[in-house]
Amino acid sequence: MARITAHAVGLIGRGIGASRSPHLHEGEARSLGIALTYQIVDFDRLDYSDSKLEEVVRFLAGIGWTGCNVTYPFKQAVMTFCDEVSEEAAALGAVNTLIFRDGRIMGDNTDWIGFSDMIENHIGTVAGTRVAQLGAGGAGSATAYALARLGVKELALFDPSVERCEQLAGRLAASFTNCRITVCATPAQAIIDRDGIVQTTPIGMASHPGMPFLAELMNASQWLADVIYFPAETALLAAARAKGMRAINGAAMVIGQAAAAFCLFTGHSCDQHRMLATLLPNASCDDDQ
Repeated sequence: MARITAHAVGLIGRGIGASRSPHLHEGEARSLGIALTYQIVDFDRLDYSDSKLEEVVRFLAGIGWTGCNVTYPFKQAVMTFCDEVSEEAAALGAVNTLIFRDGRIMGDNTDWIGFSDMIENHIGTVAGTRVAQLGAGGAGSATAYALARLGVKELALFDPSVERCEQLAGRLAASFTNCRITVCATPAQAIIDRDGIVQTTPIGMASHPGMPFLAELMNASQWLADVIYFPAETALLAAARAKGMRAINGAAMVIGQAAAAFCLFTGHSCDQHRMLATLLPNASCDDDQ
């Protein structure tokens, strides 16, 4: 009888109790006939301090998990105890997927793949354009890397942490000499006169309600991509649509990154249309979210 491989995987982060990732991964596994369970490890719900991150990861690896996804606020901190990181994860300074194999912890990043798909499918060609990005954390590292790979000519970054912004700008400048990267002192400095806006901060999530910047900074000639997908309509997206802007949420990004992570976990490719139907039952892959 053939040996059946069972996968235990999950998601580590804060404020992630409402994540749809278990439904995505377990639903796709069922469709493909793969034995897989996906569990949430929410540091807020468990009342864990950030200092327990390495202990938790090593525990999961030790009990036989195949790997796990990593989200806010641990995508950068988790790199410090990876035995190996992919070229892409090293270049953007963030890991969102861990693979546990042969006693080693390997870090990769699939966020940039998902974001690239999201931009190409819902915004179109951005090569030669000028883009503003709010946030330089783990998600911001991936989106900025993707934008530079897609050929934007100028990327204006803002983050409350100037140091984090400068570190991201330095990493990108070393790899993408044709993209002018600037660090801005305010959201207004980044956004005004840009062709598009990318919002990567947690502000707007169910656990972080509000607006990451003033709506009056946007205008109808710009597009907006918000990496948040839950809730599907943040206050920022609603304000952008009210101005007549092309505005999309992060549903396509989460599907793209999840599909790539699923492949790393199991070795099997996904049906992204089916995964989107699981994430947003009333949506179509052809819809702008």
